[in-house]
Amino acid sequence: MKKLLLTLLALAPVALFANSDGAETDIIQRTVNFVIFAGILWYLLADKIKAFFANRTLEIQSELDKVQDTLKASQSKIDEAAVKLEEAKKLAAETVELAKSEVGALKQKVADAVDHDIAQLNRNFAEKIEVETKKVQRQVVEQILEELLKSENIALSQDELASIILKKVA
Repeated sequence: MKKLLLTLLALAPVALFANSDGAETDIIQRTVNFVIFAGILWYLLADKIKAFFANRTLEIQSELDKVQDTLKASQSKIDEAAVKLEEAKKLAAETVELAKSEVGALKQKVADAVDHDIAQLNRNFAEKIEVETKKVQRQVVEQILEELLKSENIALSQDELASIILKKVA
């Protein structure tokens, strides 16, 4: 391939600048010199240039691979974050539903406790009224008995007094 290319480069100026006059110019010698110079440069530098571009291609490919790996890692992290976000949304929804149900249960529990306390207070109030009524009755009975005992108009014996007290107490 190299030989064919060199031959074409060497003969191209001859074919281009050939004329029928037979007048010779130094263009042919210059072209031949240039072709020889280009051939020598090609011979000396071709492997190094190919190696340079091959290395450069490999470097670019490795950088591209790194970028693609980074992109894939970023994409996988994004996907993981999206999955975690969806799980968090589901967990949040479940937590809200659980909280709502617990609020309902707590409302019911508090309402039951308040009803129980009100009923207890009503019973205590009724008992207190009953105790106070008995206390007032005792005081009234004591006052009446004191008045009767202090009064000399009524004469009661101890037995009669005891039976009246027993009747009142019973």
